[in-house]
Amino acid sequence: MSTSVRTTPPAPASPAGSSPGTRRPPVRPRRTGWYGPAAANLVVGVSALYALLPLLWLLVASAVDAEALFASDFFDPSHFALFDNIGTLLAQDDGAYLRWYGNSLLYAVGGAAVGALISTAAGYVFDKFEFTGKRPLFALILISVMVPATVLALPMYLLASDLGLANTVWSVLIPVLFNPFGVYLARMFSASYVPDEVLEAARVDGANELRSFISVGLRMIAPGYVTIFLFQLTAIWNNFFLPLVMLSDESLYPLSLGLYSWNAAAPINPDYYPLMVIGSLLALLPLVIAFLLLQRYWRSGLTAGSVK
Repeated sequence: MSTSVRTTPPAPASPAGSSPGTRRPPVRPRRTGWYGPAAANLVVGVSALYALLPLLWLLVASAVDAEALFASDFFDPSHFALFDNIGTLLAQDDGAYLRWYGNSLLYAVGGAAVGALISTAAGYVFDKFEFTGKRPLFALILISVMVPATVLALPMYLLASDLGLANTVWSVLIPVLFNPFGVYLARMFSASYVPDEVLEAARVDGANELRSFISVGLRMIAPGYVTIFLFQLTAIWNNFFLPLVMLSDESLYPLSLGLYSWNAAAPINPDYYPLMVIGSLLALLPLVIAFLLLQRYWRSGLTAGSVK
């Protein structure tokens, strides 16, 4: 008859300096103070209010008549005149506002669409091809990013005057077609979105370089094209100095220059003040619509290459 001996595992060693019978107090989670989140929310709220306050004032001021505008009496329902202000705006100076609006759409939408395509193609070439002088030429483009557009306005006017293009639509359209910053962005997008293996497969299938770019590269780099388009659309729509230098015919003015001419005449004729307010509000609509319609592509384009 055999007896089995039951062994018990040894008790864990007690920490140094503590007796076996004492229990260690539980570790409580460290409480974070509320000062950090509150300060961050306060900064964000003040920044949002600072950014939205002019827009809110523009919305309220454009909905009242001239009497309420000059008296800053914006909340009296009897002074509501939004539709009357729009009608007066469209009829002023034989519909000059509509002509300026059409000119701005031509300069901004047409210039941004063609300019973004040129920038996309240039960035694609810089990324996918090797040629003589590639690095110095791209360095020159990067240097051009740091040159203010106002510095180049007078030389471009002299050049346009020599070519007979001054005071024409082309004097405003041609200078905005090349965007150095857009070329830089397009090269980054091309490196992130267009794999070399896909282009090599297209070449094996018999596609030439132009066909590969149009059928493969341009489709894959579409978020980058939309991002460049939106940046350039905003820049051209708000462009003021170049049309001021190039144009003297009021029928060719964009909205920025047309509203400026009304602002110059407002001290003599105060009736222009309400027109400038409602005109400035309507001038925001194309940019807001473009960003709302294309924000999905724009946000994906801005985060390109952030995660590998």
